[in-house]
Amino acid sequence: MAAVSIRLPEDIAQRLNQLATLTGRSKSFYITEAILEHLDNLEDVYLAEQRLEDLRAGRSKAHTLEAVERELGLAD
Repeated sequence: MAAVSIRLPEDIAQRLNQLATLTGRSKSFYITEAILEHLDNLEDVYLAEQRLEDLRAGRSKAHTLEAVERELGLAD
């Protein structure tokens, strides 16, 4: 596992320490969980931005839900 060093504002460090103490988990556990959650969100945003760029540049096209349902035989 890779080691990373970060500087936290004092109020965040105190909150992290308190959470770790109250739950019996390590600070590393919570830091890793927070990074994973945020990283997933950032990756989703990046992918959405790329898809929007492709759409605007004409490299892909959008389909309405109704059109997809019709194409798949799922329309009412």
